[in-house]
Amino acid sequence: MPRRPGRYASSSVAGLFADAAGGEALASGIHLWRGVLDERAYLDGIAVIAAAAPFRSMMTPGGRPMSVAMSNCGALGWISDAAGYRYSTLDPASGRPWPAIPEAWLADAARLATGSGYPDFRPDACLINRYAVGARMTAHQDRNEADFSQPIVSLSLGLPATFAFHGPSRTGRATTVELASGDALVWGGEARLFYHAVRPVRAGSHPLAGAFRYNITMRRAAHQ
Repeated sequence: MPRRPGRYASSSVAGLFADAAGGEALASGIHLWRGVLDERAYLDGIAVIAAAAPFRSMMTPGGRPMSVAMSNCGALGWISDAAGYRYSTLDPASGRPWPAIPEAWLADAARLATGSGYPDFRPDACLINRYAVGARMTAHQDRNEADFSQPIVSLSLGLPATFAFHGPSRTGRATTVELASGDALVWGGEARLFYHAVRPVRAGSHPLAGAFRYNITMRRAAHQ
């Protein structure tokens, strides 16, 4: 599908979702949407959230710093430290609740999820990852959530990246897909617990994001 510039959609809650013919099924439960996001509006939103909950490099339970800097918005935020991986209602750096998920982001997440076969999705957690050049995410499952019946909606902005996914185990060769700024991935169903990774981000410069890639992932962390 050809890439199209993002623009505001007209609805009762204005989203940042561009017109698109539909998603591409990469595997059972995984849908890719090309060029459907208003990049500038999303990056502006990230800046507002980061002013309230600054990006930080969290530590793994084993004591190693992650290469990806993180922030959160929503009722629950994902955190990692010596006590393990978990969700928290408070930002441990400030002791305050995380900023709210922008309504336009929620509108887009619902439209993407519905278009991918997952209606009635309303996330309560939104992780924002900032990748500098060379940063990566090793193969892992997203399994700290209480509700695996809900999908994950993942939005890419800034520098391109290579997304890789396996199956329910890390064995075998991964399937890879190149993600560009403005692309979105939705995965759920049998793919909800697939192992997935992001290869090291390659050097480059994006006209709006500079030398960074941003990844927004919205999910339902608590039982509805």
